[in-house]
Amino acid sequence: MRRITIVGGGQSGLQLGLGLLKKGYEVTVVSNRTGDDIYSGRVMSSQCMFHTALEAERELGINFWEADCPTVDGISLQAPGPDGKKIIDWSARLDRYAQAVDQRIKIPGWMKEFEAKGGRLVIKEAGIADLEGYARSSDLVVVAAGKGEIVKLFERDAAKSPYDKPQRALALTYVTGMTPRPVHSAVSFNIIPTVGEYFVFPSLTTTGPCEIMVFEGIPGGPMDCWGDVKTPAQHLEKSLWILNTFLPWEGERCRNVALTDDMGILSGRFPPTVRKPIGTLPSGKVVFGMADAVVLNDPITGQGSNNAAKCAHVYYHAILERGDRPFDPAWMQATFDKYWDYAQFVTGWTNALLAPPPPHVLKLLVTANQVQGIADAFVNAFDDPRKFFPWLADPAEADKFIEQQKARAA
Repeated sequence: MRRITIVGGGQSGLQLGLGLLKKGYEVTVVSNRTGDDIYSGRVMSSQCMFHTALEAERELGINFWEADCPTVDGISLQAPGPDGKKIIDWSARLDRYAQAVDQRIKIPGWMKEFEAKGGRLVIKEAGIADLEGYARSSDLVVVAAGKGEIVKLFERDAAKSPYDKPQRALALTYVTGMTPRPVHSAVSFNIIPTVGEYFVFPSLTTTGPCEIMVFEGIPGGPMDCWGDVKTPAQHLEKSLWILNTFLPWEGERCRNVALTDDMGILSGRFPPTVRKPIGTLPSGKVVFGMADAVVLNDPITGQGSNNAAKCAHVYYHAILERGDRPFDPAWMQATFDKYWDYAQFVTGWTNALLAPPPPHVLKLLVTANQVQGIADAFVNAFDDPRKFFPWLADPAEADKFIEQQKARAA
């Protein structure tokens, strides 16, 4: 029986661990917090997951909350012009719904399932010395933790990381009492030129159904405003100030909102970073990076948990296919490269969205007001961002795509 140790008990680490347990592997997951700590702690992410990522959970039979979680049935996009009135205002349905289960529910639930199925759960803040021990006793050590000293084992890949500083001041606000958007539920995405972005969508949290508000402020601008916020009440007040100031149509939906709980808030910032996937320990043994440990994107495109699920899916099948052969550096690099064949498009799209949109992208977004096919394509590419290319990246391809969609509409 092959022994696998996974350091990091989040979306990717537990998904991989649960999958390998089902195939007879001896699996240890190392987490720096207990399930109870996570359940009663602060929210960790916004985690809206689209169809393909949800399918990775369904494949393993760990989609325990699907029947209870509200569905996200589409995506809308709004942007105000200089006079405050909307210059972009369109929406489209997803071909298959998305869902967002608060990780404070999911991770403790998966931990319980992992132990019930025979997995070994270790609660520890793992350091380099711990990794040395795991590497001696395991056939493979996977590092799925996105923070801490062990992440420094993985060298930043400068060629794949155009930014070395945070590009947004980030905040989350989990609320109840928001007025539902008409027709169908959606990720309501708003672009505020020179200020930042805001999006909101339905979710399931520890207190029941809710809405997750996500704020992305350009550093130094008016939405970079969380430094002086000290209490949950102040956090909610600042959230509403942003909406009432820059997005009055979203503020109108929030006349009766309240925080889901005092821990339903978060703020911070980090630089989007891609790292090389093989970490070498002082002993010379190697460990393998996964998900946020090696590909950490800004949440502006809502791909974090999707990437984690898809990376775990790729690694899971690669481990199974490896059989009894060693998990050597060549295998690690080839496995990561298989994931990067997909993730490079997510990273490219996400990094592009952090910069002011070029003229051809603005043309696409504005034309989608009148051409529903463009809106449909934008919305459904969130499930597989490879579908944005080449038309989102190349002006000539953008014009060609617009003409194709106009012809279809005619």
